[in-house]
Amino acid sequence: MFRPLVQRRFQSSSSSTAAMAYKLLRNKSRPPLPTLETPKWSTEGAVASILYEAPTGLKVPDRPHVLNCLVQNEPGVLSLVSGTLAARGFNIDSLVVSHTEVNDLSRMTIVLREKDAVIEQARKQIEGLVPVYAVLDYTNAEIIKRELLLARISLLGPEYFEDLLRQHGDTSASDSVASSKYHPKNLTVSEILRMKHEYLGAITAISEQFGGKVLDISERSCIVELSAKPSRVSSFLSLMRPFGILESSRSGMMALPRTPTSAFELEGPTVDAQDVVDVSSLPPG
Repeated sequence: MFRPLVQRRFQSSSSSTAAMAYKLLRNKSRPPLPTLETPKWSTEGAVASILYEAPTGLKVPDRPHVLNCLVQNEPGVLSLVSGTLAARGFNIDSLVVSHTEVNDLSRMTIVLREKDAVIEQARKQIEGLVPVYAVLDYTNAEIIKRELLLARISLLGPEYFEDLLRQHGDTSASDSVASSKYHPKNLTVSEILRMKHEYLGAITAISEQFGGKVLDISERSCIVELSAKPSRVSSFLSLMRPFGILESSRSGMMALPRTPTSAFELEGPTVDAQDVVDVSSLPPG
């Protein structure tokens, strides 16, 4: 009678401590974590590495300057302004002339790339012309920039576009494009139809992401309209280039300064009166 009782007590105590013994044994035999030895640099070695990796001949690129010219609405003003810039050797990135809300006033937006001092001299020289009222430099101002793009994009794939380039005398196009199994000449009518719908869906989705839309669809191409700032227009064209851009037209940049939200802006966050005055210390009522 005594031995079975002792045996049951020993079994219960051993089962209750078995998990603890297993964890203690596993923790002792756990392999160490892998460590990454960082390289030990000396001062001379670090300086030599920085000097060796630093690019040589650093040159600050010329940033684009936006000039907004208010001119008289009369013949010959555009040639007069552009001739003044051409005489100084300026390369005009874009030039847009448009009417304003005033009948005898036009707005001319010019984008140039040159140093600040040279741009200031050109601005003063343009402003000195007779039909020019004023020239505003919007380079450092917060402005809203927009540019209009119309692009004709192929729906038959890059193989057909490269074949067109080869037929029109472009030696950079591959001569084996026409023999590709994905060329429209080697596909059935149903396969071409499915391929055109897939390309049109991809072009439409990308255009909607950039705020554009498809204006016209034909059997071989579509026309996309996009109005955005110049950097987004350039990004859109780079994404459309694999499909095959048959034709494109950019209007040039138009700009207007942003309107301030309020003439009296507080310097710092607004403070509520309840945060300043303790309501519990006030008399009742």
